[in-house]
Amino acid sequence: MVYSLIVEKEIRRSFDHVNNQRWDDAAKGLTPNAYHWVAGDHALGGERHGKQSVRQWFERMGRVFPKLHIDIEQIEVTGWPSNTTVFVKWRANARLLDGHSSYVNRGVHVFKLRWGKVHSIEEYFDSQAAERSLAIQARAGLDEAAAGPIVS
Repeated sequence: MVYSLIVEKEIRRSFDHVNNQRWDDAAKGLTPNAYHWVAGDHALGGERHGKQSVRQWFERMGRVFPKLHIDIEQIEVTGWPSNTTVFVKWRANARLLDGHSSYVNRGVHVFKLRWGKVHSIEEYFDSQAAERSLAIQARAGLDEAAAGPIVS
């Protein structure tokens, strides 16, 4: 279906925006009341409501993992334009500030779209790997890596 191909292209573009820290572009496809959830009680965990809070989370992710790169392994698009679900399987890595450690993780994003706009994002990944890497970043002097979640 042509619609599925368009959605896949836009999702790939949004991951490219994240990889290149183009936060305005990454947040552009969100609805004003977008919902975002990430597992864990750490600087990147928690639950957010609203486009501005999600954008703040993107910015924080870029600060705590400035060398983050996410590779998409698979995208599945289901549903109609009025109610679309997108599953994205990915691998992430980032060089950490201690100079010898890396953040490595695998996960799945579940996007819910309505009429081409992202209504919700849920992220499922190894939150313990994220916590360990955030602790390394904090020990290297990046205080925000030890902050509590951005919640709204």
